[in-house]
Amino acid sequence: MVASAREFGQEAAPNVGGLQRATNPGAGDGAGMNPLQAIVLAAVQGVTELFPVSSLGHAVLLPALADWHLDRAAPSFLPFLVMLHVGTATALLLYFWRDWWFLLLGVLGLADAHQVAESRRVFVLIVVATVPAVIIGVLLQHFISRLFATPVAAAVFLIANAALLLLGERLRAAGRRALDTLTPLDAVLIGLWQCAAFLPGISRSGATMVGGLLRGIDHEDAAHFSFLIATPVIAGAAVLEVPKLLRVGVPHGLFGISVLAAVVAGALAFASTAFLMRYFRHHDTWALAPFAWYCAVLGAGGLLLLFR
Repeated sequence: MVASAREFGQEAAPNVGGLQRATNPGAGDGAGMNPLQAIVLAAVQGVTELFPVSSLGHAVLLPALADWHLDRAAPSFLPFLVMLHVGTATALLLYFWRDWWFLLLGVLGLADAHQVAESRRVFVLIVVATVPAVIIGVLLQHFISRLFATPVAAAVFLIANAALLLLGERLRAAGRRALDTLTPLDAVLIGLWQCAAFLPGISRSGATMVGGLLRGIDHEDAAHFSFLIATPVIAGAAVLEVPKLLRVGVPHGLFGISVLAAVVAGALAFASTAFLMRYFRHHDTWALAPFAWYCAVLGAGGLLLLFR
């Protein structure tokens, strides 16, 4: 799921001032984030944003398990977070550039009649599927993040995510529908499933795929639609934070590591998307099960370590 700066920052945001101090070898006061930690967070974001394993759950849980003493409230972490989102959104745009190019041509009426009609239909589906997350995000996101963005909650919801993925496989609709048969009602229902990912540990891509499976489309098409609606969500999360970014400013020494982290997140997001689309194309029976067991093990192991 895409975390807002405030949401991510509550449990995983490092002290950018600490990042500046830690750029010298051996530097670091234990309260900030060094460049290695920044790259690790970027790598985790790039992979887990698209895999059905919850990027927010990992962002909240892993620093706690690694005993990183990070300043989670530093407002100057915002530029770093925005760059990660830009990298991930760019990767999705590049991978699905044909979809977005033909969609643009059709919406603008710069194609034949059939493509115009189909592009506008798909555009409506993407918008309709995005609306529930926007509404619920505006109304409840900060409230939910304050209540649940803790390492223990993330571990519990990772286990819940495992159950959700297995349940989706178990209850998937009989028969197979083509992606081009989705209706606005289907899009609304898939969009509502996406909203489950406001809980840290519930995967946005996993929840939307489960929604797609329940509407009768296969894993590949469910992943395809999930990634298409992820692009405006991720890009929008970054754009909404830009005014805050301009107010906060970019601390000295942060720009370079943020750009590098964005490249790492983007490259891994692109590779993750390519892998997942191929994986789901060739595995349409219980394809979500490996990710479910991974989440169950990580969540249960996390709880054991947190309460040891």
